[in-house]
Amino acid sequence: MSNPDFAMAGDYEKKYGFSTSAEYHSFPKGLSESVVRKISLLKHEPDWMLQKRLQAYKIFEEKPMPAWGTDLSDIDFNTMTYYKMPKAAETDNWDDVPEEIKKTFDKLGVPEAERKFFSGQEAQFDSGVIYSSANKMLDDLGVVFVDTDTAVKEHAELLRKYFGTVIPPNDNKFSALNTAVWSGGSFVYVPKGVKVQMPLNAYFRINSERFGQFERTLIIADEGSEVTFLEGCTAPVYNKSSLHAGVVELIALKGSHIRYATVQNWSKNIYNLVTQRALVHEDAHVEWIDTNLGSKVNVKYPSVYLKGRRSKGEILSIAIAAEGQLQDSGGKAYHFAPDTTSRMVSKSISKGSGVATFRGLVHVSPDAANAKASTSCNSLLLDDDAKTNTYPYVEVMRDDALVSHEAKVGKIGEDQLFYLMSRGISETDATAMIILGFISDLTRELPMEYSIELKRLVTLDIASRVG
Repeated sequence: MSNPDFAMAGDYEKKYGFSTSAEYHSFPKGLSESVVRKISLLKHEPDWMLQKRLQAYKIFEEKPMPAWGTDLSDIDFNTMTYYKMPKAAETDNWDDVPEEIKKTFDKLGVPEAERKFFSGQEAQFDSGVIYSSANKMLDDLGVVFVDTDTAVKEHAELLRKYFGTVIPPNDNKFSALNTAVWSGGSFVYVPKGVKVQMPLNAYFRINSERFGQFERTLIIADEGSEVTFLEGCTAPVYNKSSLHAGVVELIALKGSHIRYATVQNWSKNIYNLVTQRALVHEDAHVEWIDTNLGSKVNVKYPSVYLKGRRSKGEILSIAIAAEGQLQDSGGKAYHFAPDTTSRMVSKSISKGSGVATFRGLVHVSPDAANAKASTSCNSLLLDDDAKTNTYPYVEVMRDDALVSHEAKVGKIGEDQLFYLMSRGISETDATAMIILGFISDLTRELPMEYSIELKRLVTLDIASRVG
């Protein structure tokens, strides 16, 4: 993860918006069956994966663009590049990473973060993971943490068993696109009873203009195991838009616990259209902690499918919609078994012409006796032109279900700003302090290192956009 010096708030774009010169293996623009076949061929994949890709490509071609919610009509699939692999072999030695790419991740603080508090880390640059390192402790515990391309070759039985079972290609147009052209991402398997004490981390960097990044992440927590996974995302600032359409599948088997945290800080030329879903079995617990500061358009609804008795799902999200940004986020909780519990908490901040939209879905099936679901959505408006929307959707098919929803909208009070500024605090710093107080109940849910990182990013983001 990055480690910005938030005393230098004006350097926000310098910190994340730079681009890097790098040598690539690259395809021409546009998508076709030939491109899909070439991606699979270059990766030396087995036939079963090629067939999955080809099936998904047909689904992608047949499915229309989503006709609801955010307008995606500006996306032109024919002007994008779908595979751009740096001419650098993957390595576990930072010194072996090409100098220009290494400088990119050094600026973002990736090696520094590894030394501080990660037990394993991957860094993806456009289509490829160029650096992967795992603590020896992971090997001793039997934990598998590799990029997904490696998993196809070295852990084929496990990957084939679970790949696409949580999010099939026909789920939506962008999950089909991802399945057809995916590259990179992370594969994690935690054996029975193993509790990984330090987090795993993946960092995704889009360096190219008019490019599509389609990483594929699959995490399997076996019975009684625990793991925390953090992903971070950035991109340089270009005039032309790029597309990020990742897929994340989580499988929490009986009694396991997965915590998945995202700090999304893409630049404002990125369409971020991600599908994230977890299958939660008996007595298992999944947490999605979702922070969205960047993107031109962000559409993301982490979901939990509570399939086992006493399973639990939590979706905690923070979205900041600054000038020209559309943050369309929220979550989905499906209760399919008795005594299941879900909690959704959303905090959004809108500034300038920014629009923050919350969409929350709670479904309680006839089999989900004594289900409990709570949803809380709070929004903060910084300007008169800023907008926020809330679209809750609740389907309850049990009389004994306990379901609650609350939503609040407010503005920063002039008296609050006056009080802080009268004590020598600048308007920018005063605004940042109020916002950090607004999201403090969610930042407390994060491990300490993540909470500090998030506060720094929010401070940078607000400081660079307020005023």
